[in-house]
Order: sequence, then C-alpha cells, then structure tokens
Amino acid sequence: QLVESGGGLVQTGGSLRLSCAASGRTFSDYTMGWFRQAPGKEREFVGAISWNAYSTYFADSVKGRFFISRDNAKNVVDLEMNSLKPEDTAVYYCAAVKRWPGSGAYKQLSSYNYWGQGTQVTVSS
Repeated sequence: QLVESGGGLVQTGGSLRLSCAASGRTFSDYTMGWFRQAPGKEREFVGAISWNAYSTYFADSVKGRFFISRDNAKNVVDLEMNSLKPEDTAVYYCAAVKRWPGSGAYKQLSSYNYWGQGTQVTVSS
C-alpha cells in the first residue's frame, strides 16, 4: 500500500514536499516513481529513484527544481518540489515496481505495479 501526503496550495515560486509511505512489502526492493496528472491531461512521469537509491531520474520539465530521496528504514520516499510553477498543478502519485524496470522503462506508467491514491498540488499564479 502506498499513501501520499503533503499536497496543498502554494504560490508560484514556492516549495512543497510530498511524502509517500509504503507498507506491506520490502520497500528497499522497489524502485519508486512519481507521476502527475493535470486536469484533462494524461498522467506523466515526474521522477524516479532506484531501489538502492543510487540513481534518480527526472522529467525535463522538473529537472533542477524537483528532487527525490528515500529512507528505506522508514519506508518513505519524498518528492521535494521547488520553484513551483502553475503548470506543476496536478494530482501527484507515487508508484512502485520491484527492482529496476530497465532503461527508459522507469518513465512508463505500465512499468509500475503499485500506485497510491494521489495528492493534489495547486500552484497559484
């Protein structure tokens, strides 16, 4: 089970930190991804962190502004979002897939087996 938290309303240029708490499985075995879905748009890849935390990957649209970290002892993965823009407004989802899904596959929704319910992030202009 994955449960996101930390969403809310923030002004342009502000920051938010989302958390995803995992339970029920060996968290350290799973690559964790963050995705988002804006109204009327398809769900899109935001970032991912490998199961061993050695690697992180980000969509070009958030690179340099968003960061991912994980604490395998606490079964938590965080998405730190800085310099937020109105176009970052979306429901944000965390997702999990066992080990490493493969080069490029970490960006694909279909690679992930488990999903959270999402948390709303709204950035006001």
